[in-house]
Formats: sequence, structure tokens, C-alpha cells
Amino acid sequence: MIVAVCVGNENGVAFNGRRLSRDRAQQADLLALCGEGRLWVDAFSAPLFADHAERLRVSADFLEQAGEKEICFVENRPLRPFLHRMEGLVLYRWNRAYPSDVRLDVDVEADFVLTQQRDFPGSSHRRITREIYKRRENHGENT
Repeated sequence: MIVAVCVGNENGVAFNGRRLSRDRAQQADLLALCGEGRLWVDAFSAPLFADHAERLRVSADFLEQAGEKEICFVENRPLRPFLHRMEGLVLYRWNRAYPSDVRLDVDVEADFVLTQQRDFPGSSHRRITREIYKRRENHGENT
């Protein structure tokens, strides 16, 4: 599976049980990355994509269910327990400092290789940076 996550400048993903931010352009970009496939989400994230509900697969255990090359959007869950299943990672960087009490729990530089990076204007953010990573060979196998 491929995991997509939105992060602030310090790799924060949530604060006080709430998402850091949301952006319509980021959501459209993520759906475009899915191509003809569906986007896996949990019930917390599903409302972000309410206008595209037919494109979603909503499940409490979506990180266990997602198959090879299927994209999962994660906002409020640890990823380290699923590192062995992750083929890739898509980071959407808000390029802003947000307070956070939950941070991305995978070591991006140790476990992944950057393969693509691009900036685009968001609907609520002047600039969003999308980074696409593939997992390094032999990393994350025993975690």
C-alpha cells in the first residue's frame, strides 16, 4: 500500500485530536493520484472527500485491508506498525508551522527514497509541496 499524509513543518499530523489543516486542492491532487482506483480512508477522514464518496473505501481497519499499490489517506494513526506493508509514502507538506502533539512516526529519510517532488497552489495554502517516496529495499522489514 501507499500511504498519504499531510504534515506541518515539524512533521506534525494532529493537535488535540484534530487535523492540522485541510485543503481542497490537496484533496483533488490525492484523488488524481489514485487514478481509477479508490482511496482508502477511515470514518474520521471520509467527510473531507464527501463530494467524492463513490471514490472512497471507508473502513476502521483500512491499513490492514489495503492491497498492493492502493492509496490510504492517514490523519490520526501511527504508521510504524504498518511499515512492513508500505510500498510508498506521499507527503503533502503545508509549508507552515502548526502546533502538533502527534507527529509522523516513520523515519522518512531512513526508510524511504524521494522519487518526485512538486509544489502547487492550494485553496487555503499559498504553496503545498507534494513529495512521493518509495520504500528503501530491506528497510522496515522487521519493525
